[in-house]
Amino acid sequence: MTFFLAQAEGDAPPENGALADRVQDAQSLGARALEGDPAAMGELFANYGLPIVWALVIIVGSLIVGKIIAGMVRNGTTKAKVDETLSRFFASMAYYLVLTLGVIFALSKFGIDVTAFAAILAAAGFAVGMAMSGTLSNFAAGVMLLIFRPFKIGDFIIASGVSGKVTEIELFTTTLDTPDNRRIIVPNGSVFGSTIENVNHHATRRVDVNVGVEYSAGIDRTREVLEGAIQTVEGRLDDPAPVVYLLELGDSSVNWVVRI
Repeated sequence: MTFFLAQAEGDAPPENGALADRVQDAQSLGARALEGDPAAMGELFANYGLPIVWALVIIVGSLIVGKIIAGMVRNGTTKAKVDETLSRFFASMAYYLVLTLGVIFALSKFGIDVTAFAAILAAAGFAVGMAMSGTLSNFAAGVMLLIFRPFKIGDFIIASGVSGKVTEIELFTTTLDTPDNRRIIVPNGSVFGSTIENVNHHATRRVDVNVGVEYSAGIDRTREVLEGAIQTVEGRLDDPAPVVYLLELGDSSVNWVVRI
């Protein structure tokens, strides 16, 4: 009875012992409780049963709160017109952050030194970060690509020595399809760290075609033929007007340029 009065007045169960001592204490109380000792039963429930219940409540609450916060982050980033991939990542980060805090708080109910646990997590995170420096670099580059949007899905780009149509932009890689129907997956660190040429950025663009003709071909006739060929090109723009001009007298041909 004295024990339960002490618990009601706010005395906390022993929390400063080592984990091995607490395990030994729980085993001792469990053995006495099995022998029918009511005091041991009460102490076992108060010292270990209640913390287990509280830990379960905390973890379940963390799951619920984590989902709520993740939903709020998702809705907020969607309203702010953040990229869908980045929005999901931020929501997932918020969810697991709340869940991790809940687990640490639940462990504190068993007298575990959570400051040491947090230090272990920090050290582990640092070690993992060092081991995954290249991956983290690609992740950071992916975030920058999603924020600054130098290109979007459907654009034809030239970057990191490869060219193709962008089919997917993820946090770690960018996927391109080449004109000859090959798929290329490029690390975002390579893309963001190189010069990016976005062929489709502007609504219109000019095409330069080099044409070489024999020296025996007449200049006026050549110009007439090239201008006639321009008229057969579908989708051409009259403003700015196409241009045909003689570029140079080469070693074996007269070189012209058609700009359309």
